[in-house]
Amino acid sequence: MTGNGDRAAGPAGGFLARLRARVNRGASWVADLLPGRRIDDALLEELETRLLAADVGIEATAELLSDLHRKVERRELDDAAALLAALRGKLIEMLQPVERPLVIDRARRPFVILVVGVNGSGKTTSIGKLARRLRDQGLAVMLAAGDTFRAAAVEQLAVWAERNGVPIVSQPAGADPAAVVFDALQAARARGIDVLIADTAGRLHTQSHLMDELAKVARVLKRQDPDAPHEVLLVLDASLGQNALRQAGQFRQAAGVTGIVVTKLDGTAKGGIVVALARRFGLPIRFVGVGEQAEDFGVFDAAAYVDGLLRAGPGAAA
Repeated sequence: MTGNGDRAAGPAGGFLARLRARVNRGASWVADLLPGRRIDDALLEELETRLLAADVGIEATAELLSDLHRKVERRELDDAAALLAALRGKLIEMLQPVERPLVIDRARRPFVILVVGVNGSGKTTSIGKLARRLRDQGLAVMLAAGDTFRAAAVEQLAVWAERNGVPIVSQPAGADPAAVVFDALQAARARGIDVLIADTAGRLHTQSHLMDELAKVARVLKRQDPDAPHEVLLVLDASLGQNALRQAGQFRQAAGVTGIVVTKLDGTAKGGIVVALARRFGLPIRFVGVGEQAEDFGVFDAAAYVDGLLRAGPGAAA
């Protein structure tokens, strides 16, 4: 098996340094609360408010505050620095179970990745960056342009295919997405491709007929390979906050999501949604995106993410 867990792709610690620096950029919602303050009910209440405002979610916030209250009552925390350290430790503990990189099983050739999500989530860009990542690991990659509903979707994916030097299978706009993916799987087999990444239309999770179309794509794949798709990646926009939770729930039910990609963590003050997702669903967070460049896409690391979430301000050291 081949894992994608190269934690420090590029220069030493390159992606992790960007993750620490860019998560929740500009929103020092915790660290500026604590310096010089003693731990009391008012401080804990304000911390609760800020956690909720950052989209950590009701369930996760309740668990975090319960843990902190218990430590305060036991006199395990004697100052704000200790409180911050305890918060950091509990957040990492909550996130480590979902820190599971995508593993490509070379015995399943081609390994089929179905990518789902709504329009504007960063789905096409994530596919392009993932294709480059896998190609750089020595894997033969093919793309399938299964989003035949949006006019520019095929062209955008073709640009990524050309940029990465990987083949793409597509049909004219309006074609049956299931037929595109079916043809792509046949072509991938014929060409000895290691990984087939299939795009799908940016379905609104409220449109049941489009969700049915997604289920059809999965059924067509299974006719050729009963185990396909081997991974269903849901791309979620961090800036959507609690709406991302609703999307995750409905896509999970409709498409059997096996992993999550969280994008746009650099452009939101609501980066806590990752904690809410972990607490609610427990689905593996395979990758996160913190910018537009290919190197701004990498494997999720719980400690680096938490350090970015809790840092004192833009560019501050973790």
